Amino acid sequence: MKAALLQITSSDDPAANLATVTAMIREAAANGAGFVLTPEVTNCVSASRTRQEEVLTMPEEDIFLAAMPDLCRELGIWLLIGSLGVKTTDPDGRFANRSFLISPEGAQVAWYDKIHMFDVQVSETETYRESAGYRPGDRAVVADAGFAKIGMTVCYDIRFPRLYRTLAHAGAQVLTIPAAFSPLTGQAHWESLLRARAIENGCWVLAPAQCGTHEASRGRARSTHGHGIAVAPWGEVVVDQGTEPGIAYVDLDIARVDEARAKVPSITHDREFTLDG
Repeated sequence: MKAALLQITSSDDPAANLATVTAMIREAAANGAGFVLTPEVTNCVSASRTRQEEVLTMPEEDIFLAAMPDLCRELGIWLLIGSLGVKTTDPDGRFANRSFLISPEGAQVAWYDKIHMFDVQVSETETYRESAGYRPGDRAVVADAGFAKIGMTVCYDIRFPRLYRTLAHAGAQVLTIPAAFSPLTGQAHWESLLRARAIENGCWVLAPAQCGTHEASRGRARSTHGHGIAVAPWGEVVVDQGTEPGIAYVDLDIARVDEARAKVPSITHDREFTLDG
């Protein structure tokens, strides 16, 4: 399976982002990709809750979810929409940060709500409170894409290895980690965390990313780290997209999962233990 990672700089205009992503998906499919992945919050990057309220919708009204099934059918591809910001029926009005897997038949095979919220202060001037606008999910997801079992996660989830161990034990061979990573934490930790998740679980890791400075019609402009990455099950980085928008391709040989796990079968060696003190 040839996979394509889309690296983009989404604005806070979903319609403009849809046009950009649609053109890139078409290009990826024309170049032979059978599995295309987009980053976190593909539809809207915004630091303004007011703007999000204006442009985000319920899933059944989202323009990406309306357009992508037909595109997948036309092109005959699997598509991971890394995530979309969507409205929910939660009483507190918070959004969901939701990843979607769509089949070549246009079926929504699986969806996953980001579990871990990015509530951090990484510097005196850079603070994030994702949970103020988004409510966390509470279910892990492994989806059968035919060519592989996909463990679906999003961005800050990467710092919680128990989630990935659970996915690997449930059969995941490919871990998807679409992101809009902070430049500061990205420079320090992004590649190391991705390689660790691949190595400890013997899985492919596919991590399409947002990059650059994101145009904002309201509120402050956000910047993201870029460096969409693919890591093979033995831990080597086979794709690093740098800091500019574009498409990167990787030949996804699922047999390498079994090869890595045969060499170091650590996912069969987990043991229960107690803690003293």
